[in-house]
Order: sequence, then C-alpha cells, then structure tokens
Amino acid sequence: MKKKILVTREIFPEVIERLAQHFALETNQEDRIFTQAELIAKLADKDGVFSTLSESISPAVVQACGQLKAICNMAVGYNNIDVAAATAAGIAVTNTPEVLNQTTADFGFALMMATARRVTESEQWLRAGKWDRWRYDGFMGVDVHGATLGIIGMGRIGQAIARRSMGFDMQVIYHNRSRLDPALEARANNARHVPRDELLRTADHVILVVPYSPALHHMIGAAEIALMKPSATLVNIARGGVVDDAALIAALKLGRIAGAGIDVFENEPAFNPDFLSLKNVVLTPHIASSSRNTRLAMANCAADNLIAALEGRRPPNLVNPAVLGGA
Repeated sequence: MKKKILVTREIFPEVIERLAQHFALETNQEDRIFTQAELIAKLADKDGVFSTLSESISPAVVQACGQLKAICNMAVGYNNIDVAAATAAGIAVTNTPEVLNQTTADFGFALMMATARRVTESEQWLRAGKWDRWRYDGFMGVDVHGATLGIIGMGRIGQAIARRSMGFDMQVIYHNRSRLDPALEARANNARHVPRDELLRTADHVILVVPYSPALHHMIGAAEIALMKPSATLVNIARGGVVDDAALIAALKLGRIAGAGIDVFENEPAFNPDFLSLKNVVLTPHIASSSRNTRLAMANCAADNLIAALEGRRPPNLVNPAVLGGA
C-alpha cells in the first residue's frame, strides 16, 4: 500500500501529480488555512506532510500524530516547526535551501532600491492624480550608487546581494556570527566584517538576511534603529520577529530613518496595521522568493525530500540529522 501524505496548501498541479505517483494524497487545492485541530485530525493517519510556513507544527501536533515520519517544509526557514519535538518523536524535518538564493537576492536588492528612491510612495501619489508639475525636490530619495551597504546575515543570499552591489560601486560591510573566508569576502564585492553596532552606524542601506531563532527575536529594535543614520534605509527579507515592528513604526513616524522595505512581518499575515499609515515604507507580502521558476523548484525540492524520507533514504535537506542517529 502507498504511504499517506497531506499536502497542506495549494501547490503546482505538476507537483501534485508527481507526489501521487508515490503516495496516497490528501490535498488542499482549495487552499484553506487549517486550524490546529483540523491539522491534527488530517495528520492522524498520515506518514508524511508537505508543509508550508502557514502551518504551526507544534509539540501538540507532533504528539497527536504518532504515524508521522516526515515533515517537509516548502521553505528555507522552519521556525513554524518544533524541531526538537519532531526529533524526539523520530520525525525527519526538511527544508528547501539553495534553490531560492538568487531570486531572493534579486528581490532584496530591488526592495532596497524601491525604498531608497521612494518608488511606491511616488507611484501612489501619481495614481491619486496629484502630479500637476515638475519640482526640483520631487520625491527626493537617497542614492544607492556609491553608498555603503550593510548586510546582516552573510550566508549565500547575503553574499549574492553583495555581488549585485558591484554594479553600483557600493562599499559592503557585513555582520555575521563568524567571518567569511577571505576568498568569499573578495567575491562578495570585497565585503568587510564589522561589529553589528558599527554596521548600523555606518551603512547607508541595511539589509537583514538572518534566519529567525528565539535568540534573534527583535534583534533590531528601538536601540538598534537609533544607531542608524537619519538618511539610512532598513530592508527586512529575513523573517518576521527579527525586527521589532512596533519600534520600527515609531522610528518611521518620527523620520528617525529615511525609510524601510519590509517583506516579512511579525504575526503575518495579520501584520501591524500602523504600517499602512506610513509613506516612508515599502510593503510586500512575503514574496522575496516568488518567481515561477523558483517556487516550482522549492516545491520539487520539498517533494524530493518527502519521497526520500518515506522511502527510507536520507532526505537531501535534512534539518535534524540526529533523527537518523548521526550528524
């Protein structure tokens, strides 16, 4: 008999067809968001789950679903899954790294440029029919070319953003848990490792590309924003919770920094509505990896992981190798 899996959200039909060759599927192509009780009921007889960031795989879910052997997230991040609980229950957890690096880097750079040059603010003004003359100071922004770019989180996406900065003659500084190999720094536009506070004080544009963890909750709050230049911009393509959204809103209201570009939010999609009253912020709905090619690659990567895990092989992107008794 085929093993049973749940696909928690609507995904590409071709990926559904592929999974159906291996498993007995329960799908959700109507794209409902399940409550925890519904999720537990649906996973009670399942061997695996193709999950997304929409689902919270809590200890309660893990404990209630004793047949479950694999949780395969269609995302790089997996802070929606209690990995410790899954590991204790012998459940493999996987993610989808690498396939979205370049697309996310494209978007991070685009969001920085839109923020610096006030693209969405000026478009909304134009659409409102307010453009009746040219002005010397019309929507003056801050330059990207020749500026100092500060990247917090210099993994593969951060490095890809740094490489894009070469064409804009930017200086790159970065903060990371550890310094990169000098050869990687050279490839990343001769990026220079600095303490976080120095980066915040120095950079004209700050981009956050760190994974979420409890240790990094509100890593950027009122005190950190206060270190930044009044002319600086802040872009978050990391995860909601890395930035204290309320503190950022307060700083933007006061003009403490020039602007912010935000793709991820605390409690998304129920983000803080006070963002909507601000003109100096560019808001996007968690779409940094959203090109067709990349999202399809992510879905197939999650499928690869699920197929391998339930066929008794080591999944390509295993987050918790301890579940197999190794590192």
